[in-house]
Amino acid sequence: GGTRAILAAVQAHMITYLLFTRETECTHLERLCRLGRGEQGQVLATALAETLWAAGGGGRAVVCLVTAPVTTMPCEGCRASSLTERIRLFEFSEKAAAQEFISDHINCFKGEGSHGVILFLYSLLFSRTLER
Repeated sequence: GGTRAILAAVQAHMITYLLFTRETECTHLERLCRLGRGEQGQVLATALAETLWAAGGGGRAVVCLVTAPVTTMPCEGCRASSLTERIRLFEFSEKAAAQEFISDHINCFKGEGSHGVILFLYSLLFSRTLER
């Protein structure tokens, strides 16, 4: 299914938050109809942070972002990929801090050509740890 499984899981988190968690006086259907762009980004940040926090066992979350291009050569036998060499890890020991960081950098996950799904997948792997 490619990226569909990851997107479906994130969308499920977002819908659950919108329908059952978010504090508002509107009915459930009105909650979904009155969602602005800013709030959409906030809901996405919340869903990503909650998922990463759960993957980290409730004690940590790692967020991967792409930085500026680097000029290092790949090791022998490795092929250079323009994305992997530019990934930087940000580790958080508090869920609220991770959520705020993701919210501040939400365009890295949702912008056109941002590699958002692969960055989230890397973040999940590093949050969970390779040993687990």
